[in-house]
Amino acid sequence: MSDDTPLLDTLAAMTLASIEECDLEPRELMLVRIAALAAVGAPPASYLANTGTAVDVGITLEDVQSTLVAVAPIIGGPRCVEAAGNITLALGFAIAVMEAELDAELDADSE
Repeated sequence: MSDDTPLLDTLAAMTLASIEECDLEPRELMLVRIAALAAVGAPPASYLANTGTAVDVGITLEDVQSTLVAVAPIIGGPRCVEAAGNITLALGFAIAVMEAELDAELDADSE
């Protein structure tokens, strides 16, 4: 564990253990994780932490919407609306980071 990022390292280790011990296919696992994040009212950073893996296993925005529709009767409308808002914030942040990285690369190439 790094002295610089003990929380992130712990979360990464927990996630790895979860993946290794789970018999679900990666796509199914990510949909379950999204449903669980919605159920607990997770903040945008929690969705952001799962975005890369979700994209890598082929999760689409339509999949996320369907997952929220599926859990709405269980977790309630307000939790689903909160989840949709937090997912939107997480995606907006991810896009802003990618744009900044692209701009930095373009600036470096033009020098």
